[in-house]
Amino acid sequence: MFKKFKIKTFGCQMNIYDSQKISDIFYKIGFKNTLSDEDADIYVINTCHIRNKAKQKLYSELGKIYKIKKNRYENKKKTILIVAGCVAQAEGKEIFKRAPYVDIIVGSQSYQKIPKLLKKINKKAEEKVFVELDFEPKSKFDELPKDKFTNEISSYLTIQEGCNKFCKFCVVPYTRGPEYSRSVEEIVDEAKSLVNKGTKEIILLGQNVNAYHGLDLNNRNSNLGKLIYTLDKIKGLKRIRYMTPHPKDMHDDLYSAHKDLEKLMPFLHLPVQSGSDKILKEMNRNYTSNEYLEIIDRVKDCRRDMVFSSDFIVGYPGETKKDFENTLDIIDKVKYVQAFSFIYSPRPGTTAFNLKDNISLDEKKERLIVLQKKLKFYQESFNKNFVTKSLEVLFNNSFKEKEYQSLGYSQYMQLVRINNKINMHGKIENLKIKKSFYKSLEASSVI
Repeated sequence: MFKKFKIKTFGCQMNIYDSQKISDIFYKIGFKNTLSDEDADIYVINTCHIRNKAKQKLYSELGKIYKIKKNRYENKKKTILIVAGCVAQAEGKEIFKRAPYVDIIVGSQSYQKIPKLLKKINKKAEEKVFVELDFEPKSKFDELPKDKFTNEISSYLTIQEGCNKFCKFCVVPYTRGPEYSRSVEEIVDEAKSLVNKGTKEIILLGQNVNAYHGLDLNNRNSNLGKLIYTLDKIKGLKRIRYMTPHPKDMHDDLYSAHKDLEKLMPFLHLPVQSGSDKILKEMNRNYTSNEYLEIIDRVKDCRRDMVFSSDFIVGYPGETKKDFENTLDIIDKVKYVQAFSFIYSPRPGTTAFNLKDNISLDEKKERLIVLQKKLKFYQESFNKNFVTKSLEVLFNNSFKEKEYQSLGYSQYMQLVRINNKINMHGKIENLKIKKSFYKSLEASSVI
């Protein structure tokens, strides 16, 4: 009888990619996936460390799984509990002190070692603490399964990990390590494998994805723009996206790719964090608001229908009302169609952790409400603009009740749903939009 595993994932798209790779590891060694916590012989929590709430979610989840593990033990069933990802990398053995029922801790660059750690546990090794936290990105990608055991219409593909920017609020350099880029050959091989399995859209991932500098077939450093030109030649691949770029690493080849390649979608997530030059300097972002806007304009010059999303931090230490108003101004200038916005969350180990916090929580909450209201206005306005117009939608999910409800994304990353007699899964259709909502659109039925 096959043993079963379950993975609970917190955080970013790169964590989702990592969880998919961990799944492939389990499939390769003969495990099956389960949706039930109670049925899982191995339970993996893949963690995020960007915000404090993500860390709190880990310990809340561990408490729930401990009860299940205890109940399974009483029924003579063994449960191996694994904590993976960025909190595992940051906290290490501290997790064992707070949750001694955890069996294995693997950092974001070490999860390829899970099979070896499982063998140690099964051999009843004398050591009770199994921790792997080495930064070995090349080893990780070399040892991961090459075969993909699940089929997806839209697939993530990590091309770059780590970051050398050291923004003062960010833990990524400490949890993912320095920048590392995979080779062009390795990426193209994985992309072709995904397309052969049915993938039509590939989303290239990296903590600082446009800092990509992997070696090409001639053993020379490539860049993200050149890589996209290469991927564009893959037959059967219909769409290409990338995230998350840093404004300082936009480059000529990448601008040209936006101008020349139809497969590269006209939606760019480009984090700004703040519209205040003073706060940007305090954050160590190394660009001004005007420089950021010049990048936006240059991308739009390459493709006129280009739209943007972004990240915003509200209430960073030292942020005045004027600084906040500057952030609202940049929203008005760019008119973002999507965004992620949060109150500043101090992370232990970062340079900003010990900065004096001069803003009350109530003031931060008020600012966040104002900012999110403005962002919502532009997102709603953008979506309303497409009612009675057509969008090209790639459908990657379908459910059937009386008829099919299919979900997909437009070229501008808008969620589109359609109720239809035909299953739209995997199809790309040019559809007329009949209704708009804050975060989604509804399309007319296909005849």
